[in-house]
Amino acid sequence: MFIIEYIVHKLLLTEQESCMTHHYPLTGLPKAHRQFRAHMWIFGAFGLIAGLILLVYVPTLEAVSRSLLLFAGFHLMGALVLGATLYFIALRRLLRRLIRPQTHGRVSDVQQFNFGWGPAWMNGLAIAALVTAFIAVAVQTLAPAWWPLSFLLIFLAANFIAGNQLMRSIRRPDHVVLPMVDVLSGDEDLVLDAGCGTGRTSIALGRVLKKGRIVALDRFDAGYIDDGGRALLESNLRLASLADRVQIETGDLTALPFPDNHFDSAVSTHVFDHLGRNKEVCLREIRRVLKPGGCFLMAVWVPGWSMFTVANVLSWLLSSRTAWKEMAVRAGLAIVDEGVFNGTWFVVLEKPALFPRPADTLYHQVDS
Repeated sequence: MFIIEYIVHKLLLTEQESCMTHHYPLTGLPKAHRQFRAHMWIFGAFGLIAGLILLVYVPTLEAVSRSLLLFAGFHLMGALVLGATLYFIALRRLLRRLIRPQTHGRVSDVQQFNFGWGPAWMNGLAIAALVTAFIAVAVQTLAPAWWPLSFLLIFLAANFIAGNQLMRSIRRPDHVVLPMVDVLSGDEDLVLDAGCGTGRTSIALGRVLKKGRIVALDRFDAGYIDDGGRALLESNLRLASLADRVQIETGDLTALPFPDNHFDSAVSTHVFDHLGRNKEVCLREIRRVLKPGGCFLMAVWVPGWSMFTVANVLSWLLSSRTAWKEMAVRAGLAIVDEGVFNGTWFVVLEKPALFPRPADTLYHQVDS
């Protein structure tokens, strides 16, 4: 499982970096989300193989076939994994096309926010937990001397369950919030939501920015968000009564389509940690479009137990807090504040003002 995850991780990271380093016309952005979905077939192949092994091969083993409970359990688990895999990679899209009401290409208005994460992302770790637990049972049944491996697999199953709960919590409306930090310079700020996705951060900003305006920018090609995200963003903004105060723009974080010193402040959550080698380039772009003295609130995943429950050993490939701070300083941004919020590390960065305030010296670390 770790090998497959690592291969897919490298494929997606390479593809994303390639797309980030090419600047496409706004009407001709590459359909990277379709390519991203294509990589889901790798996970699908793993699910089909695991399901067939549990359904067909394991029940034929003598130690399993002697127990009715194990025999039936492995058949049931195999069928569940096969069914879930087929649903995630093919049947769900087919069913949506058959039963979705005609909306002329737009997402119909609903009475709750829809941030677009499909069931494969919300429940995949739960399926992995069940498969791992059944493998642990099989190992203990067939080779009791290997009990340390069984214990390790049970630990991984528990870890998958914790990660699945964390992933599912992201969809909850009460998580559409931001940490209470000093980011806005005033109530009428022009704020950039860098990598807005389907609008979680823009909606959270709208709760505190009563008179200002928000520019929500994204490429709208994320494969893990249904339909790329733009239609869902528009629907969520209407539901939050923010459609008239949020300007939606399609663009690339490596070459923001805005002039220098344009925004009073900026925010980005769960985006910059997906940028690969372009992280520092994008930090420099944020600095460029911020007005002197403007702040940037960035929330990213960093190595730690929260992320370990989601990505296991791959979580240690993420940039550390120290690495992020060093990149920020090289990009010419000062570190004003930092902390942890909903399991995510955040940092407030500031573009140095022309005439710095004397009080702003606690965290500032700017290249001389």
